[in-house]
Amino acid sequence: MATTYLSDTQATPTNNKKWTWSSWCKFSGTGEQYIMSAYTDANNNTSIRFLDATNRLDFQNYVSSSDAGRLKTTRYLRDPAAWYHIVCVFDSDNVTSGDRQQIWINGVRETAFDTETYPSSGAASILNASGIVAEVGRRSDSANMLNGELAHTHFCDGQAYSASDFGETDATSGIWIPKSGPSVTYGNNGFFLKYSSGASGTDSSGNSNDFTVSGTMTNLKDSPDNNFCTLNPLDVNAFSGNQFVYSECNNTVVPTGNNWKSTVSTMGNMTGKYYFETKIIGSDTNWWVGIMDPSEVQYYSGSKKITEYPRGYGITAGGDKGNNGSEVAWGTTSIAQNDIICIAVDITNSKIYARKNDDAWLVSGDPTSGATGTGSAFTLAQNGGNNINYVPAVSAYSVNSKLSCNFGAGYFGTTAVASAGTNASEVGTFEFDVPTGYTAFSTKGLNI
Repeated sequence: MATTYLSDTQATPTNNKKWTWSSWCKFSGTGEQYIMSAYTDANNNTSIRFLDATNRLDFQNYVSSSDAGRLKTTRYLRDPAAWYHIVCVFDSDNVTSGDRQQIWINGVRETAFDTETYPSSGAASILNASGIVAEVGRRSDSANMLNGELAHTHFCDGQAYSASDFGETDATSGIWIPKSGPSVTYGNNGFFLKYSSGASGTDSSGNSNDFTVSGTMTNLKDSPDNNFCTLNPLDVNAFSGNQFVYSECNNTVVPTGNNWKSTVSTMGNMTGKYYFETKIIGSDTNWWVGIMDPSEVQYYSGSKKITEYPRGYGITAGGDKGNNGSEVAWGTTSIAQNDIICIAVDITNSKIYARKNDDAWLVSGDPTSGATGTGSAFTLAQNGGNNINYVPAVSAYSVNSKLSCNFGAGYFGTTAVASAGTNASEVGTFEFDVPTGYTAFSTKGLNI
């Protein structure tokens, strides 16, 4: 969301001493970020937020300059590749003091807290009070906006629910996923935000408690039941000191200075056929786009391109290719600012192909040629078979070497693909046609 938030003024509640908030969240970066808040003033507010660089979850009802209920987890939520299901319950009329405020994460109730203060019996909440503005995605005094994604946000006025009322374990994958139509009662101020394209603030609970959207909402294909690959800001082991600034849900990177920087992504596989696109946003053509074995970064340090690694493979602006410190002329093309480089990697047959925009595949490549590998840039290294986990990776040199990847979520940064190409797998949305037999790096794509 980053520069976007939603707001609505609340009416007379069913019961502002009892409510449940449930949402799925995939965040980017660290620092204090508000998921939801209701703010009267600095001394009276309710908030659900990620707290400082630790990314602990903090659920606070702050009244008359003191905690009238606060749970701050000891657990750190630091995985930018994951969707977290977060449920917060306020129930001050509960006879059991320890049940008056609750946090559930991915179906499990949290019990370990750095701060653990429960509301007194019958205490009121700032959130869900008449005339108070509830906001999703920022603190209500315009600070600490959420840098991330939200899905399936429910608010139930007058009800205390558990996580299992909103989520369930998928019988096939074993992953905790949303219930698309949970059997819950919303009450007067309740709402259900699906963040649908063109109707991001529309309430689907039946209450018509629609929210006003401030900013431009990006409606990604990324979701809790089909989680897409992103670039990985946590992958700093060998790249420490050669940092990128990550933005737009970790799909866009800009180097912080003039030396080579590299980053890998959050998903890969040892077999299968995958496709992704990278748009050249900056004017500097000093960049590489390709794949690599992420385990190699622990053995090499310093300023490196992906093409300097034994199992790192990339394509650059003039169509040159590189691997293991060797960079040679290959395809004849000119890839410049605003062009899109398309990568098709056939891990099953150890081949990688590239093209610019919707042009022909370089060197008359044919990603459907299987083991023949017609026009492939490389035969990927393997250890006696398909047992190396290859992931998308990029390198860039300067602050003008900005890159934005589309792994199938349908956007380059905050710009939607202009006209989606064909994709037989129906997993992900790309600018151009996906080669037959290829799919996206996503949870569904990895399981085809």
